Amino acid sequence: MPHCTKCGAAVAEGAGFCGNCGASLGAAPAASPAPATGQAAPGSVAPAHASAQTGLAENVAGTLCYVLGWITGLIFFFIDKRPFVRFHAAQSIVVFGALHILLIVLGIAFGVSLMAGGWAGFSIGWAIYRLVDLVALVLWIVLMIKAYQGEKFRVPVAADIAESIAGKA
Repeated sequence: MPHCTKCGAAVAEGAGFCGNCGASLGAAPAASPAPATGQAAPGSVAPAHASAQTGLAENVAGTLCYVLGWITGLIFFFIDKRPFVRFHAAQSIVVFGALHILLIVLGIAFGVSLMAGGWAGFSIGWAIYRLVDLVALVLWIVLMIKAYQGEKFRVPVAADIAESIAGKA
């Protein structure tokens, strides 16, 4: 059985890339045609949509970038190098990082009115804070659904920043 020249892991006969580290194994032989059933032929190269680093399909990895907001965005930004996943990871970092910072600033600025509004009724600070919470919830749901559908949904300002971040490295 052949081994990867970079990491030493065992690889499938005729594989073009290492399944462990993703390193190119040289010129890959022509892959045998897939059977009519739609399943991959035995010994064929893994599909391009499966990640060597995470083992997840692109749409699933893109969705998971948003699950815990900017935290999972950071994780996937560093472990997955596919452009679709890196874009969603960077967009998650930008969108939910900015919303997190905004909620902290609002909490500091309206701290007393947030406490009073939460217990005594309505206050402007409480209303603004809850509006930002609602926007974050709606964005979280929409971004996860769109990523799972394989769409590169762009949040207006954040997507441009995310593309500049994802394009680097």
